[in-house]
Parts: sequence; C-alpha cells; structure tokens
Amino acid sequence: MPPRIKPPLTLTTAQARAIWLRAQRLDTREPFGSGQQAVAAAVAHLGYVQIDTINVIERCHHHILYSRIPSYQRADLAVAQSAEKSVFEYWTHALSYVATSDLRFFLPAMKAHREEPKRWSAVGSREESRKLLARIRKQGALTIRDIDTDVLVEKAHLWASKKPSKGLLERAFYDGELVVSARAGMLKTYELMDRHFAFEKRPTPASERQVTAYVLDRALRAQGVVSLDSICHLDAPRKKAVAELIDARVKRRELAPIRIEGAEKTPHWMPRDLLDSSTPEPDAGLVHILSPFDPLIIQRKRTKAIFGYGHVFEAYVTKEKRVFGYFALPVLVGDRIVAVLDLKTDRAAGKLLIQQWTWIEGCERAETKALIEAELARFERFQLGRDDVEALTPPADPPDAGLAARRPAASPAP
Repeated sequence: MPPRIKPPLTLTTAQARAIWLRAQRLDTREPFGSGQQAVAAAVAHLGYVQIDTINVIERCHHHILYSRIPSYQRADLAVAQSAEKSVFEYWTHALSYVATSDLRFFLPAMKAHREEPKRWSAVGSREESRKLLARIRKQGALTIRDIDTDVLVEKAHLWASKKPSKGLLERAFYDGELVVSARAGMLKTYELMDRHFAFEKRPTPASERQVTAYVLDRALRAQGVVSLDSICHLDAPRKKAVAELIDARVKRRELAPIRIEGAEKTPHWMPRDLLDSSTPEPDAGLVHILSPFDPLIIQRKRTKAIFGYGHVFEAYVTKEKRVFGYFALPVLVGDRIVAVLDLKTDRAAGKLLIQQWTWIEGCERAETKALIEAELARFERFQLGRDDVEALTPPADPPDAGLAARRPAASPAP
C-alpha cells in the first residue's frame, strides 16, 4: 500500500495514478453494482458519459459504462433515460449523458442558447421552430424520420443532415425546449422537456457561482487530483472563475496545492481530507479495455503526465501515418497502460477482430497477455450484444483460441 502523503506535497506518478483510478472507479471490478441503478450511479459519479457516433466497436457511451459495470446491458441505459429519467443528454465538453439531478446547472447554458439566435440562423426561423414545437405538443414525441415534409438540401458538413428539420430539432434541444427522451443507436426521439420530466415547475437555474462550484466539484469527485486544464477541459473561458474559487478553498483549507512528479510546472490541487488517507493500489490483475473517449483517456496531456502514455486518435490520420491503428483502445492492467489494441466488430460474422496488437515498451509479459486475452473474450461477448449477466461474468477458464488476432508487436511508449 502506498505510503501516506506528507509535506512537501508532492505525489509520485504511482500515487497520482492510484488516486485517479480510485476516483474513476477503475480500481475495482464492480464499483456501482448492476442494473439501471448502477447506470444512474455511474453517470452521477463521473459527472458525464460522452456520446459519440463511431461504431467500429460498440459506441463509447455503452463502452464507458461497461468498463465500470461488468454486467452492463444496453437496456439499462434506455431505462435510465426513458423510464426512470435519471439521466438526460446535453453538452458538457461534448454531447454526453448527465445525471438529471444536475439539470439545474445546465439551465443557464440553455438560456444562453435561446438568446443567441444568430448561431442557428442557417437552419430556419423562429416561426418554423414554433410550428415544430406545436406539432410535438399536439402529436407527441417524434424522430427526424417522422418528418416527411422537408425539402432536402445539400449537407453543410460531414455530420449534417439533408433535412432542415434536424437543425430545428437540435436548436430546440440546445435551447432547452426539447429533450432526447429515447435513443435507438443514433436515432433520437425528441419530447418537450417539461412533459418528459413531468415538471409542474422547472428547477431553479443555478447561478454562475453555483455552476462554477459544480464544475470544480465534479472534477474533484471524478479525478481526485485536478488542474485548471483538467477541470475546464475544452472550456477555457471558465478558468478565471474556477481559479478564484480554488484560491478561496485553499485559504479555507479545503483544498491543498500539490505537485505531481514529472509535471511540477502544472499546479494541481486535491481535497485536504485525502492527505491523511492512503489510496489502495488497484487490483494488479484487473483489466480494462478502454474507449478512446473514456474520461481516463480523453484528456491526452493529463493521461501522458500521469500514465506516461500519449494517446493519439488515429481515425482521422492517414493509414500510412498510423502507429496503433484506426480505432485503437488503450489496455489498462492494474495501474498501467500496457498495450493498445486496434479492434473492430464484425457483426455479420459474429467476431471481434484484432486488427493490431501493440505492446507499450517493457510491458510485454506472458501472464499479462493471458489476462488481456481473458478480458477480450468477455469484451467480445459484450460487443456482440450477448448481454445476459452470465455471459458478461469474467470467465474462469482461458478464452477460446478462435478470437481473431494478429501477432502482437512491440512499440516504444509514445
């Protein structure tokens, strides 16, 4: 067990890894239990779970939850979103699932969108938006496929739609008029927010100071040790207010300034109550095949500083320049990232394909390979939608030799 931290307040990278993994709940096998309650608990603890369209393997929102809920079933998220209504979708640093208990902290952003009409001027007038909302109010929730009156237009960008109504739906969503009440893959069902949540009265919007405190507390809970960059990921305008709040909490002896070995130039902070406690080391045999959008990976500089691993998302890199592969997934074993796997799900053939297996330098060991292969067998069952609890239980026996794989290659740490 790592020694307790004593002044001067400098963390070794091993201590920083242990604290971050504990905060991310990646240090134990089943930190949130199972079922839709586990989904709600995981989203609430992490603060957000990113949504992304790429489905070379299972989409990242399911993948991130699966990494922390071994018995995770996709239906659990559907229940949490549509029936229990314990989570909702909105923008954090990207489109994400967020705990409904945090809705009030997003209402000011929704109001700001309503007051910024120029942003959406290309997708239609306010009058068109009002007509669409009136239709939903009268006829009920709908998807873009239910709208058949559009005159198709050329896409403005790769992710755009030829249907102008898609822009109207999105504007009403970001304005806080509509909510995504259900999702089938990337097909979203839109419903009036007040009707979806059965509000008699909407929650009181958080003040700017309350939003700043929420952003800081969210990072402290999910990261353990924080920097301004990690708190305000892709949200630079908020840094000044967050820095002022950090200074106030340091003066009140609620937060302690610390340094991390090898990253001393970047100021970090952690709750003072963690200073007098030791963080258990993660289970050395625990394996997680992580999404590139996982909170542990998405902040690349932080991951590099603490884990010594610099992830590059190579889907947008030309093939000849790729090092790890098109959709490379970091493999966490215990407290180290030891390998990177480029995976693809062949749903028609019912196989998980390993396009490339790259070891991080110094990490290739027979026992580590066996642990990863065992996890790959479980991961394959998840990918193929065999989500019964028995199938997702970590296997006691070695995996089948049938998992398609190339010969692993060694690679220096990036």
